[in-house]
Amino acid sequence: MNPQAIIERIWPRQPVVFEPLGGGITNHNFKVDIEGEGSFVLRIGGKDTELLGIDRHAEEAASRMAARIGVGPEVVSFLEPEGYLVTRFIEGSPIPVADMRTQGMIERVAAALRSIHGATLIPGRFDAHRVVEVSRETAERYGVPPPPDYDRAKAVADRIEEARGRQPLVPCHNDLLNANFIDDGHGVRIVDWEYAGMGDRFFDLANLSINHEFEPEQDEALLSAYFGAACREDFAALRLMRFMSDFREAMWGVVQQGISELDFDFKQYAAEHFERLHATAADPRFEEWLAAVAAPS
Repeated sequence: MNPQAIIERIWPRQPVVFEPLGGGITNHNFKVDIEGEGSFVLRIGGKDTELLGIDRHAEEAASRMAARIGVGPEVVSFLEPEGYLVTRFIEGSPIPVADMRTQGMIERVAAALRSIHGATLIPGRFDAHRVVEVSRETAERYGVPPPPDYDRAKAVADRIEEARGRQPLVPCHNDLLNANFIDDGHGVRIVDWEYAGMGDRFFDLANLSINHEFEPEQDEALLSAYFGAACREDFAALRLMRFMSDFREAMWGVVQQGISELDFDFKQYAAEHFERLHATAADPRFEEWLAAVAAPS
């Protein structure tokens, strides 16, 4: 991977200055400055990312949707056949995790998520229940047997899926890590759309919640800001899908053990998420949440 050669393909015969952007463990991202044109982000996908469920054409389409609704950055170019994405660099500030838990920021993020979930259809499908199954198959194919935690977690996931039943499909981001949020001074912007697809809005809400370690009162604030009120069944659905968010993340780490060339402890990463999802399932209110979504009041 030669970033300079890729940059010259996109901006031939133009003087550019570029530097790597940190934070990611799947892709290589660079900030590219061009005199008179501004700053851009070049996203170079990592090796074998299709094995993580990433479709670069779907990412491009989702990124363009997010730009149209004012949540994502402008898409400037998409380099074929590799699927490298160029977006306008967003001038703004990262949002500390502690700030994400405040009422004002929860309301701003909820508004951004409502815009995403109400947007036009995007290609791709994201179903956390199927993702963990595919991840197991992929990991085994690359020599990584499912960890002992898998069967225990899958049994709980099956109960959640059975209780909740079929859910409406809406455009979802599906990777709402703190690093993917930027405050541009006017609104909350969200980057990194490589896992986006049509899915369950409650996965997005739960993914946001668990990644920022929301307490129950912050989940209620999120639901109130998103729906206008926090009803019992929606709260239960969000709490249950926090389990699925961690299950997806744990199995992502299991797959990475077989395919990644990065110097990163993916085994420990997976173990931490398994530990947290087991704690969620052990919550004394877990059975109440299942009952609430199976027989909503």
